[in-house]
Amino acid sequence: MTLDPVTLAVLNGRLVQIADEMDATLYRSAFNPIIAEAHDACHGLYHAETGATLVQGTSGLPIFVGAMAFAVKAVIDKVANDGHLETGDTYIFNDPYDGGTHLNDFRLIRPLMRKGRVFAWIASVGHWLDIGGNVPGNYNPKATESFQEGVRIPPVKLIRAGSIQQDIVDILAANSRVPQSNWGDLNGQINALDLGERRLHTLLDEYGDDTITAALAALSSRAEALMRANIAALPDGTYTCDDFLDNDGITDVPLRIALDLTIAGETMRLDFSRSAPPCDGPLNIARSTAIACCYVALKHIFIDVPANAGCLAPIKFDIPDTTLLAVSAPRPVAGYTETILRVIDVIFGAFAKVAPERSQGSPFATINALSLAGWREHRRRWIMFCFFGGGLGGNPESDGLNHSNNPISTATIPPVEILESLYPVMFTQWALRPDSGGPGHNRGGLGAIYEIEALAEDGADVFLIGERGKFPPFGVNGGGPAALNRFIYETDQGEETPPLISKVTDIRIRHGQKVRLETPGGGGFGDPATREPSRVVRDVQLGYISRDAARRDYKVVLREDGSLDADATAKARAGTPA
Repeated sequence: MTLDPVTLAVLNGRLVQIADEMDATLYRSAFNPIIAEAHDACHGLYHAETGATLVQGTSGLPIFVGAMAFAVKAVIDKVANDGHLETGDTYIFNDPYDGGTHLNDFRLIRPLMRKGRVFAWIASVGHWLDIGGNVPGNYNPKATESFQEGVRIPPVKLIRAGSIQQDIVDILAANSRVPQSNWGDLNGQINALDLGERRLHTLLDEYGDDTITAALAALSSRAEALMRANIAALPDGTYTCDDFLDNDGITDVPLRIALDLTIAGETMRLDFSRSAPPCDGPLNIARSTAIACCYVALKHIFIDVPANAGCLAPIKFDIPDTTLLAVSAPRPVAGYTETILRVIDVIFGAFAKVAPERSQGSPFATINALSLAGWREHRRRWIMFCFFGGGLGGNPESDGLNHSNNPISTATIPPVEILESLYPVMFTQWALRPDSGGPGHNRGGLGAIYEIEALAEDGADVFLIGERGKFPPFGVNGGGPAALNRFIYETDQGEETPPLISKVTDIRIRHGQKVRLETPGGGGFGDPATREPSRVVRDVQLGYISRDAARRDYKVVLREDGSLDADATAKARAGTPA
């Protein structure tokens, strides 16, 4: 069946709207602020036989969408092995090695049945606040196996023919420090699937199953054709980029993430074979996760390509299990967010050599997964988990965004008012970090400073998995690197920084003591000495950069009153002594 462009556009809009409504349903009903406020979740529609991504929402996390195709395939394989699939069945699991990411991310997958057959799969994934393990919130920097990170659930039927299996719910509740939060998130995800199922049935009844099937096939074909055309327009060759993770949280040794990107005609190969071997600490990821973050990076580069599995058809992946990018159980994976950001970075870095005019500086590339936890009155547990912002890289058109989120997601940083209302903490500083963006013709965006005071009488335990404490976000085309990540905590003897720079555990602060994050900015784009002096003057006036940085990095000299000294600037840029 061939559809006219108008009908195809209308159906695409309707399908995306269904996924968007599912997102909104969960965001408005979840108990956990990481879902309700930060939107650390997503929903999508997946192929009945292969599990390939057909439709994703516009507000869900792209990294989840890419990984969910593997998760749905895991359920398809289980159904093929077990049989007995009925209308209303819903599977749940969090296995990070079989289409998952890390143990906090719970996936619910349901078949959409039409006339006794699976028409497609609908799926929901959201970050639950706590699922056991050694560390509240599950970001355990010292984990050496997944058993220390939480409870691993394989694909099991949570709902059988519309009836929820209470024993599964009881097991999940018994393995969490905050079962009520998880219960609210679970019900939000179930309600999102219920709504998606109703909306899809309505659409299928209106247009017919054959028409929607044809539309989904056409959208995937168009994505593949557009991706092939984009790749074909690039120069053939092999382009490399290496970057590093600070350490694995166990041993203070850098971990190499290496990419050899080869373009040949209308195909592209991403070879990560030179990357570091599996590590002892929680910076490993599964192969499905690695492919998912490649999908995210390529979508940032080829922005005109629709977001479905068709865009990956011309891409080949070499991700051997001899690297930390394709591990199996029980390798720890809690800090997967840091590793996927470095994978995205090396794709951006290699692409800067392919098409410099379209490249951008590295984003701040760490989520700084910070958990504070303690006890309220009557021994009630509290766990504040949050991720934090930084600067995005300078690009061909503009400076990078200040205090933004990373390119793995469309999530938002939870508002300070929400965090302070839910947990016994007070943010004593939430500000832009001067001189944190990489210098460039287009400057990298600024990172931020977050200072948090513990208000609970018993204080708080502190846990952090971060990165970019040793290897700053890089600039491109002559742009400079951004500032390094810094973490400081108060003790009775004064302020201290952790020995492993970006990983923290076994730290406890007392009532009234503080922790402080100073996050990186983004890398710069282009030679900073070509930045218009007026823009540098404005940056100094706004407090984005210091007078010293203006002189040192941009060769721009200001008078005592803050105005531009044009003659001194011209001499500085010409290399003439003042």
